[in-house]
Amino acid sequence: MLRVGCAFTYRAEVPTPAVFLVRPDRQGDVKVSCERMSVEPDTPVRHYFDLYGNWLARLVLPPGLSTVNYSAWADVPDETEAVDETVPEALPDDLPDDVLLYTLPSRYCVSDVLGDEAWSRFGAHPRGYLRVQEICRYVHEALSFRYGASTALSTAADVNASGIGVCRDFTHLAISFCRALNIPARYVFGYLPDLDVPPDGAPMDFAAWMEVWLEDRWWTFDPRNNMPRKGRVVVGRGRDAADVAMVTTFGGPVLESMVVRAEEDLTPAARE
Repeated sequence: MLRVGCAFTYRAEVPTPAVFLVRPDRQGDVKVSCERMSVEPDTPVRHYFDLYGNWLARLVLPPGLSTVNYSAWADVPDETEAVDETVPEALPDDLPDDVLLYTLPSRYCVSDVLGDEAWSRFGAHPRGYLRVQEICRYVHEALSFRYGASTALSTAADVNASGIGVCRDFTHLAISFCRALNIPARYVFGYLPDLDVPPDGAPMDFAAWMEVWLEDRWWTFDPRNNMPRKGRVVVGRGRDAADVAMVTTFGGPVLESMVVRAEEDLTPAARE
């Protein structure tokens, strides 16, 4: 059982509409319970589903200081995501209609710009799971992780040229290479605790990874960590990070602080 959640503190000059995407997805095998979302000072919140099936919260940040809190318990499988190196790619004509979208370039995943490089690096590699695995290995080794190295305007091509980025940049680059090879890939972000891996020492943050369509289903890949992980709790899916921003504000409030929690908790009494 995991305890997951986050807190965003903003300072606004005027009433500012905002949208938050922090609640775990309900479509997978993660069971969520005891969830609570609150705003200080007390503010009405309403929810809706976007076109990707993500569940978002809408509210208006009042003038002054306000904090949006979310917390929940997430029961996750005691195993890593599935791995099968024999799974083949699907031909474009065999892709489901709703998967075709994820073969196209998007705001940050500029597969058209990186197409020549994708084919020269990976075009001759055996098709299927192993080719996607090779893309992840390459991105993992080619990029160095550094906070603040990229900006909200940095595309996969920018990061590919600089060789530096954060987890969303690793994911954007791997997605771009996949799409350039006609392999559907979509962006995923969520909570990722340090289960059965050494903690990296950095403050907990949201993590980004990708899902790739092979044969007849989506498979999880993580170019940032480049290894199967336990405890993924998906929050949002989309074409890239532009589709699944954690917070979208219709104005200019100042983010005073952000705290993310994703940790194992073995004390059932605490959930009662």
